[in-house]
Amino acid sequence: MKAREVGLDLVEVSPNADPPVCRILDYGKYIYDLNKKEKESKKKQHVMDVKEVKLGPHIDDHDFQTKLRQAEKFLLRGDKLKLSMYFRGREMAHVDRGKTVLSRFILDLEDYGEVEKNAGLEGNTITIFMMPKKGGSGKKQTGEGEVTK
Repeated sequence: MKAREVGLDLVEVSPNADPPVCRILDYGKYIYDLNKKEKESKKKQHVMDVKEVKLGPHIDDHDFQTKLRQAEKFLLRGDKLKLSMYFRGREMAHVDRGKTVLSRFILDLEDYGEVEKNAGLEGNTITIFMMPKKGGSGKKQTGEGEVTK
């Protein structure tokens, strides 16, 4: 009754409370404010993508460094990293070479991320997932005490 007199709506705010809580307010404005708060909270969230770096067992040093810089960028940005080592044909006889390349890659990335899951060899592919390091500011410490980005 009071809500109709004022020209507003009677809205049940907390139905699970004992007794249920109701308010007299403009329902349209209430829904608008709820949607606005929800959008604001979504803006502040960081969606973690999975970025993939594909390697081969016979990768050259320059290509290795290029892939390494790309992987560092992904981890610094806060994305997960999927390392895939593909073996084709006769390369399956030299899986140990691929494992050596991957272990060197992981060792070079240890300042930026850590191995989350090592799936090992499945078919003709070795897959490793890496997570960015927590609490890091994205800056790497050098030996002289200076900080580089």
